[in-house]
Amino acid sequence: MKNKILMVLSVAGLIAGLVSAYIYGIQKKPLPPAFNPASNPYEKGIYANGVIESYQKNGANINIYPEVSGTITQVLVSEGDTVRKGAPLLRLDASVQKAVAEQQRSQAEAAQSLLEELKSLPRKENLEIAKAQVEAAGAVMKNSQDQRDKQKRSFELDPRSVSRDTLDSAENAVATAAANLEVVKKQFELIKAGAWIYEIQNQERQYNALEKAYIASRALLDRFTVNAPADGIVLSINATVGSYISPQGTYGTYTQGALPVLVMGSAEPQMGVRCYIDEILLHRLPEGPRMKAQMSIRGTDMKIPLEFVRIQPYVTPKIQLSSQRTERVDVRVLPVIFRFGRPANMLLYPGQLVDVYIGEK
Repeated sequence: MKNKILMVLSVAGLIAGLVSAYIYGIQKKPLPPAFNPASNPYEKGIYANGVIESYQKNGANINIYPEVSGTITQVLVSEGDTVRKGAPLLRLDASVQKAVAEQQRSQAEAAQSLLEELKSLPRKENLEIAKAQVEAAGAVMKNSQDQRDKQKRSFELDPRSVSRDTLDSAENAVATAAANLEVVKKQFELIKAGAWIYEIQNQERQYNALEKAYIASRALLDRFTVNAPADGIVLSINATVGSYISPQGTYGTYTQGALPVLVMGSAEPQMGVRCYIDEILLHRLPEGPRMKAQMSIRGTDMKIPLEFVRIQPYVTPKIQLSSQRTERVDVRVLPVIFRFGRPANMLLYPGQLVDVYIGEK
């Protein structure tokens, strides 16, 4: 009986094993891909990585750096805004520079007032005082002369009536009065002549120097507002209110390096694609007029034809893979720029990676 039970269990285990082997041996049909991978549409096409960017007739996106250092007090735009040339983008704390500009303005105004004072000389009141001093000195001299003449006549009538010492004192008084009269006359002429030309020229130079210092300080004050250098779209703002920025840009928390404070792109209806051609494929790259290309959007089956714009004729190291400063790549690439019209059925953004195949017409 026991042997029969063991036999039944063995047969059941064998059947279960065969069924399991059959079930697990069935191959499952693979799921279809979410999208078809990019394929080469040209017979001798070459592949390149591409980055979508706003279309520029020359150059790339506009990286904006402030001309002065400071703390941001206002950010006046948002990412995605369309701005016109000269529109304010952000403002920095300019309190110290405002105080300096006001101080220099006051100094320039004081120098101008002193210059106008010098040019307006002689002052009427000073001239009248000098004239009165001349008249007073003349009266003193007349009185001294009269006293001397009286002493001399008395001495001539009776030499014992006036001593020689008294006559000498009278003569000295006349000479002193004459000298004083000459001094006040010259002082009157000096006041009447007005300010010395060299004093006026020196004051003019001081005023001009202070005025230019104020103008320069005022111009520097305007630099505390960062304005749009051209018409375009704000693509990226890498700082906010309270951030300290400098002409070197701002510190990137993620990249751990300096970044532009703002990045602007073109407002053109078309977009650009910057392709990086590996240096080992450059000999297969057609000339610009004979070049045609097709772009594949990653994650979709969409393919967009590209129009050749220009070649940036300088082979550079490829460091755009991850935007990391620590990245080291031995590949060198040649940038080639294409453009295309914005598709109506899909949103594309600058900075988006695409696959590009380049062929020959």
